[in-house]
Amino acid sequence: MEDNSSCPSMVAGLCPASFLQRTLERLSQCSRVQTEQAAPVAVIALQRYLSEQSDEQQQQILLDSYSYDVTITDGVWRAKCFVHPSLNPLVHRNVLRTGTDISIAQCSFVYNERRLGHGYICIEKLRCTGERSAVLLRMRDVSSLPMLVKHGMERSVLLQSDVPLQVSRKHYLSLWNNDDPEGDVWTSGSPSSDAVLDVSKVTLLSSLESSFKNTWKPLPLLVKIIHKSRLRYYGKFGLKIDYPYQAYFEVADQSGTMSLVLWNDLCPEFYQTLNVGTVLYLQKYTLKQSYVNRSRPQIDHRRMKTFDSVEICLNPHNPASIITVVSPKTVRPQWGLPEVSYQFTTRSELETLSNNAACDIIGLVTFVGRVERVKSKGNKGPEKFWTYRWIHALDGTSNQPFILELFSSSHAETFSQICPMTYLVCTQMRVCHVEGSLPYLTSSCETQTFITGCHKGQPYVSDPSVKSFIQWTKKLKDNVVLQRTAVGGHYCYPPPPQMFTQSMADASAQVPLVAAADLKKELETLQYREHKKLAIQGQITAVRYMQSPQTSESQGTEEEEEVSTGECKQAVPDTHLLTAERTLADSLTSPSADKSSVSRRKRKIQTSKATQSSLSCRNTPAKRTSGHKNTDEGEQEEEESDSASEEVQHKEVSRPNPSDSHASSWESSSWLTQRQEVSEHLCRGGLYQDSISRRFTFDEKSILLQWSNLQPTRWTSEHNANTIPPAPCPGYYQVTILGINKQIAVDAAYSPVVSCDEPRAVGLPQDPHGNTLLSCLSSGFLCPLSDSANHSETTLPEPDEILATASELEDTHVVCILDLCHLGGNKAEILINKVYRVTEVSLE
Repeated sequence: MEDNSSCPSMVAGLCPASFLQRTLERLSQCSRVQTEQAAPVAVIALQRYLSEQSDEQQQQILLDSYSYDVTITDGVWRAKCFVHPSLNPLVHRNVLRTGTDISIAQCSFVYNERRLGHGYICIEKLRCTGERSAVLLRMRDVSSLPMLVKHGMERSVLLQSDVPLQVSRKHYLSLWNNDDPEGDVWTSGSPSSDAVLDVSKVTLLSSLESSFKNTWKPLPLLVKIIHKSRLRYYGKFGLKIDYPYQAYFEVADQSGTMSLVLWNDLCPEFYQTLNVGTVLYLQKYTLKQSYVNRSRPQIDHRRMKTFDSVEICLNPHNPASIITVVSPKTVRPQWGLPEVSYQFTTRSELETLSNNAACDIIGLVTFVGRVERVKSKGNKGPEKFWTYRWIHALDGTSNQPFILELFSSSHAETFSQICPMTYLVCTQMRVCHVEGSLPYLTSSCETQTFITGCHKGQPYVSDPSVKSFIQWTKKLKDNVVLQRTAVGGHYCYPPPPQMFTQSMADASAQVPLVAAADLKKELETLQYREHKKLAIQGQITAVRYMQSPQTSESQGTEEEEEVSTGECKQAVPDTHLLTAERTLADSLTSPSADKSSVSRRKRKIQTSKATQSSLSCRNTPAKRTSGHKNTDEGEQEEEESDSASEEVQHKEVSRPNPSDSHASSWESSSWLTQRQEVSEHLCRGGLYQDSISRRFTFDEKSILLQWSNLQPTRWTSEHNANTIPPAPCPGYYQVTILGINKQIAVDAAYSPVVSCDEPRAVGLPQDPHGNTLLSCLSSGFLCPLSDSANHSETTLPEPDEILATASELEDTHVVCILDLCHLGGNKAEILINKVYRVTEVSLE
């Protein structure tokens, strides 16, 4: 790697156009560099790891448990840089992301004072410009570019390796969750051994329980893996373990089953090699008492005995366990190892299973939802997110599909490649019964997923249920099935119950009812693809029908996000927002409020011409015109200068589509007066293109997968593909909800289900109703739904007809269930899931 890093002065004549090289030269002469007209550089990698800081007070300043390294290129060099913590909110909102250009406004060079020959560039201010990188459009293989390293640090292995710049951390985490393997450190493990094993001295699992409390010498074990759990990352501040990972396996021999735990450094080495069906020869293991409060797979107890009082521990040291992966061709029948058994359930049998029962399923995927994230509850350590997606799959035994809530199971490649027309196998799924709706299946810690291309050699291929499914698929025609497929868009299951119940005893088992002021905070702190379901009570005061979804184009615009380390404290009084995050909150103010509030802070706000705001907040009373849907999405702040007063620039951007300029609308008789008294109006209420599911086609498979998955950690040339074409929008209603105390109002979008072909129609209670506005908001669909499969032609009510019934909303106390999801940048959904009348609400 020595050729990839040279002193800038040595190669200055070879690369005169390199912005990164010139910047590093300047940093050799001064500790900090500021650039007014910086050349754009492309983001090609963005990597996350647990921060070094352990001081609690310092963590309150940083307001984030994680640090980020960003690899950038100017087309000549690559450079891995440290992202200053004050810029972390740009990553949280997916503003700073791979595949886009940034302009570095300020950076410094940081030396490691405790290690010789180690230092890095720290980016302290930047501007995020454009939707797609202009630098990368002319590039194919960025990995071939040399890595720029400061003179004297050329031999630093750390600077050339896939490890964090902060040297106390040895590995990266997945960008969007903590449980997926990430980086080169995760190997495929040691190759299986063909060596002849001495099995004469092996002991059985049944003898380990009695040996646990006695002095014993561990004899070798010969076992087969029958279940595998997802990885668990337990890193936290102050923990002096390089690879704080843990993975559970259930192993079996002829005497029964027992839990096995893979610890720490052994996880990167072996986790991806140890799969269900793998045979292991284990030496130098330890035993410990089983951990009671953990998830366990449901095993067929009629076939095998379970030993659950102790568990086998494989450690990297004290003692260092010896793990031998036995080659399948050397496994002998006389060893008596059991076959891996499955509990496949067909869709027609699903209703007969009890709640929380475990089952395995196989199906043909027809719908794949976008990947979303949910924050882990009750996590005492660093903030943690789960990633999941909703999937529909048919197996031919029922007209209804399996509805699957599938969480990532530490096999990110498989999880991200699930698409319609794939044969999907999911093991150890748990049944969830829903009153009044179809049951669904959710992942357990032991769930494993397999898709087309991964089935060969798996133990389940000979199962009768699998063979029966394959026979059914041979009768299908691709063009017929493709008509029933969909990808992405807003999807949420199960539908809310018929009655909204607020339990004072168990608040965790319900949708939280929040104050209107808390809703604003939830929106401001929402992170990329994070989903939340909340309830708010109040009155519906205005409804407007919109024919076209919102757009968030940035052609010819500059989305500026600047943060300086000095601004960090004063910009975050008590809302857990950093300066960069505050750009979202400050972009909320309406034009009348901007001039007073922004000029007091001497900020210059630049508003993009063709963008729309994700959240508009009126801090002073301002009359809301009928044509105003939202304010600018591209509003961002620049650091204030110490010079005279700054000019506030606010370009008019609220440009509804021509088809919406005379849209149908309704307002309550009191709204004209009430909106003058509203202190804040959170104006959003739009439907985005990302909110609408799309028909799947094989030609668009790659771009549809990119669109429905999370932003990748690394950029590849495949990401230069054409953008996804816009989806047809069936129209939606923009609904204004006034909080119960009439101080805060919020706009939310309501998109009714209009066809049985929509994924959202599956499992939705379809009791007939009169198509009044309130009954539509309550039921979630227009009655009756059209059904192209049965060629049924139905006449749905026109928006004017529905809005003509809106008078029943006048002064009506309602509870609204809202789905929130951050779509990246300044886009976030507020969608109405259901509206309850006060007669449909109970308190326990």
